[in-house]
Amino acid sequence: MAGPVKVAVIYYSATGITYQMAQAAYEAAGEAGAEVRLRKVRELAPDEAIRSNSGWQAHRLETQDVAEAQPDDLAWADVVIFGSPTRYGMIAAQLKQFIDTTGPLWAQGALANKVYSAFCSIATAHGGHESTLLSLFNVFYHWGGVVVTPGYTDPSQFVAGNPYGASHTSNNGEIAPDQVALSATALTARRAVQIGAALKKGLAGG
Repeated sequence: MAGPVKVAVIYYSATGITYQMAQAAYEAAGEAGAEVRLRKVRELAPDEAIRSNSGWQAHRLETQDVAEAQPDDLAWADVVIFGSPTRYGMIAAQLKQFIDTTGPLWAQGALANKVYSAFCSIATAHGGHESTLLSLFNVFYHWGGVVVTPGYTDPSQFVAGNPYGASHTSNNGEIAPDQVALSATALTARRAVQIGAALKKGLAGG
């Protein structure tokens, strides 16, 4: 038996917007029957910078018990769902730094033949919804992964409007993810689990 699909939801969040989306992905994957790990990547910003922003400081305390992502989480997972805020139309440096530690796994072929998906949060309406997700997809291609997106596979996607993955415009962190964004994130996770289960069964010869 192939067993349940193992999903790692790995994210970076400064003030909590992306974290809320990560929680939605975590819950939806679990409800879809997967074994799920929720992991944050290590913070790189200096304490002084974090203390200067009350929301950033509060969120760090709020999530102090969330385990930090390790390369082993990628090796363990059948499905990996990444989440990041946008930085100049790309992922945050904190998530990029974690990805840059995966060379040994990549060299072993341990990152290939897994399902990968993503979601993001953006400060402004045209701040890089698509480009952030596509920049992550470039990593998945190098790993030999299978990229799964929500597409327009559900009527709700014609409201959410982003076929590449779930995304949310936060107005510089002032607007929490609404039900549209959270539903799109959940759909992204369910799709990843569904295709991940089929791929795992197929690879096991089921």
